[in-house]
Amino acid sequence: MTRPAFISRYPVATYFALVFIISWGGVLLVIGGPAAIPDTPERTARLFPYALLAMLAGPFAAGLLMTGLVHGREGQREFRSRLFRWRAGLGWYAVALLTVPVPAAILLLLLSIFSPVYLPDIVTTNGRGALLLTGLAMGVLAGLFEEPGWTGFAVPMLRRRYGIRTAGLIVGFLWGLWHVLVTFWASGDSSGRFSRDLLIPPLLFYVGVLPAYRVLMVRVHDRTASLFIVMLMHASLTACTLFILKPPATGTALSIYYLALTAALWGVDALLRQTGAGNAGGGRVPE
Repeated sequence: MTRPAFISRYPVATYFALVFIISWGGVLLVIGGPAAIPDTPERTARLFPYALLAMLAGPFAAGLLMTGLVHGREGQREFRSRLFRWRAGLGWYAVALLTVPVPAAILLLLLSIFSPVYLPDIVTTNGRGALLLTGLAMGVLAGLFEEPGWTGFAVPMLRRRYGIRTAGLIVGFLWGLWHVLVTFWASGDSSGRFSRDLLIPPLLFYVGVLPAYRVLMVRVHDRTASLFIVMLMHASLTACTLFILKPPATGTALSIYYLALTAALWGVDALLRQTGAGNAGGGRVPE
C-alpha cells in the first residue's frame, strides 16, 4: 500500500498530530465543546469516564495505525515481539515498578512531618483494598492503551535520530501537553470558574514529573527492548501518583510535592547514567 508523502517524510509529527486530533477531538465531543471548559465538579465526575476513554483512544489508535503505515507487516511483527518480551533481569523490573513508589513514599513521609496533608491516601483511608484495586486497574489501563503509541511507535523512531534524554524529553513534554485539555476542563469550582488550586499542581506535574519519568522509560526500553516492561512502568506511575500514594494536598502544598518528586526522578536518572545501566543499546543514537 502506498502511503502519503507527508507520512513518509514526517512520521513522528504525523503520529503526534493524530494523537491530539483523536484524543482532544473525542474529549470535546464528550464534554460538549470548548464552551464547557472549565466545568463544575459534578458534571466533570459524571462525564470523566467517557472523556478518559476518548483520551486513551488517541495514542493507542495512532500508534497501531502508524506502525502499520510506516513499518508494514515486518514492523507489526517487531511490535508484537516487544509487546510480549518479558524476559529481562529482575533489576529492570525493580526499576520499572519501584522508580516512583520508593521516592514518592520517602518524600511524602518527610513532608508529612511538616503537614498531615502529605499523608497518602493508602495511610488515611479505611478502604485500602478498594484503593489498591482501583489504582492497579487504572494503572494497567493507562499502560495498556498509551504505550503502544508513545513507546511502541514514537520512541523507537525518535531514537534513530536523538539520544535517550532528548527523545525522552520530546515525548515527555508532549505526553504532558496531551493531558492539558482534560485538566483545564476539570479545573472548575462549584460555580464553573477556574480554580488555581486545581489547575496549577497538575500543570507542574506535566512539565516536571512526566518528562523526567519518560526519560527513565526510554532508558528502560533501550536496555530491555520490552514494551511489556514499559507498560508496567507506566502502570506504576499512574497507580501510585493518582491513587495509592496520592496525598490530599492541594494548591501550593501539592505543587511542592510534585517539584520534589521531579528532582528525585532526575536523581534516579543520574544514578542510572553513572552506573552505566541506562546507556544506549546497539543501533541507537548514544546519550
